[in-house]
Amino acid sequence: MRPEARTDCSDTAEFLSTDSLTGLGNRQRFFRKLATMIEAHAADPVPFAITLFNIDGFKPINDLFGRCAGDTILAQIALRLHSALEEEATVCRLGGDEFAILHPSLFTEQAVRVEVQLLLELVSAPYDIGGRSVRISCSAGSAIYEDAEDDWEVFFEKAESALYHAKRQGCGSLLIHTCQMEEAMRRRTQIEQALRRAVSAGEIEPFFQPIVDLRTGEPIGFECLARWTDPDFGSVPPSVFIPIAEERGLIESLTQLLLEKACIAARDWPRRIFLSFNLSPTQLVDPETTRLVLSIIVATRFDPRRLEIEITETGVMSDPACAKQIVSQFRDVGIHISLDDFGTGQSSLGRLRDFHFDKLKIDRSFVSVVLEDRPSEHIVKAILALCDGLDIDVIAEGIESREQAEKLVELGCQGGQGYYFGTPADAASTVALLQRLSRRSDLKDDAREATLMAS
Repeated sequence: MRPEARTDCSDTAEFLSTDSLTGLGNRQRFFRKLATMIEAHAADPVPFAITLFNIDGFKPINDLFGRCAGDTILAQIALRLHSALEEEATVCRLGGDEFAILHPSLFTEQAVRVEVQLLLELVSAPYDIGGRSVRISCSAGSAIYEDAEDDWEVFFEKAESALYHAKRQGCGSLLIHTCQMEEAMRRRTQIEQALRRAVSAGEIEPFFQPIVDLRTGEPIGFECLARWTDPDFGSVPPSVFIPIAEERGLIESLTQLLLEKACIAARDWPRRIFLSFNLSPTQLVDPETTRLVLSIIVATRFDPRRLEIEITETGVMSDPACAKQIVSQFRDVGIHISLDDFGTGQSSLGRLRDFHFDKLKIDRSFVSVVLEDRPSEHIVKAILALCDGLDIDVIAEGIESREQAEKLVELGCQGGQGYYFGTPADAASTVALLQRLSRRSDLKDDAREATLMAS
């Protein structure tokens, strides 16, 4: 009876550690094999490698073709990886769209790079789903076991760190863990802890950059930009702390703090001047975003008709249905919607029709070369013509010279933003600027009236 009992337990363990969709081992099995491998190398730490694969943009596949199609692709990926590997290697599905491979015989960076690059190319070949051909890409992060002090969890975290950096680098990227990467992650964790404290203490400040009428140069609105100066880290760029806030669940608290301060500051502006505020792509997949923004508007007594919400197409693509509902709810109370960074990424003309944007911002990458790059000039001209037909206002970003501004006016663009018209400034400086402009306008009116009376 005892041998049978052991066999039954073994079968049960095998079943529990098998992924039902792909037939591969699951997360439990991979971690068990990894721990066993490290234990075997404890006395003699011969290097070996692991690689994590993550599909780039898998959710839109499920949205476009259905979950069944997504499952079919996952099963085919599993088959391709399993068939391509040597018998001693282990491939498992960790969950969702993430796979892991244990490479017992790969122990140099070059060998790992060659092997994983071949696997990435294999995975990126077309998939047949019900007569339709679909292409995908994967990002990969690898780590080589060289430090006998690492347990399986620490070693796995190194591969996770490499995958994280690969995803940030772009679709189809491969990175192998390095000491520099580990230091970057350590610093990132330190910044996260400081950011949590700063948000809790209300230390993130709104700065405001003017958006102008290109024909007159006069401000018509201001974009709110987050600024943070930490006692230890100094001035931390938004490009560093905003992604951390998004990934570590701080973005809602940060948005609440920043929007409250911005709305209070903007109440002192002339009523014709609007406030432009950016929402993170992660907030366009959260139905609570509408409640958050509207509750702040009510609490600060800010006119929603003077608020413009900027979103990116990346945010819209993640969950189009949820994003469309959020946009619709904003528009219902008079908030205007602007599509930021248009012309980059996967800009869709269909989205311009479906979402009814009030405004579109031409990305600075086109504006910066509009004087010398003929294709960029034609792209800007085409965007302006398109928006004119759709009754969408246009703002050109990144204007840094008078010549660029004049060229954009010549092409028919009416709104602009960039260092040529003003750098971001704090709330007090922004109010002072508006007061100076108002006094100058009053002087012009007085001079005009005096001229009329004299004549």
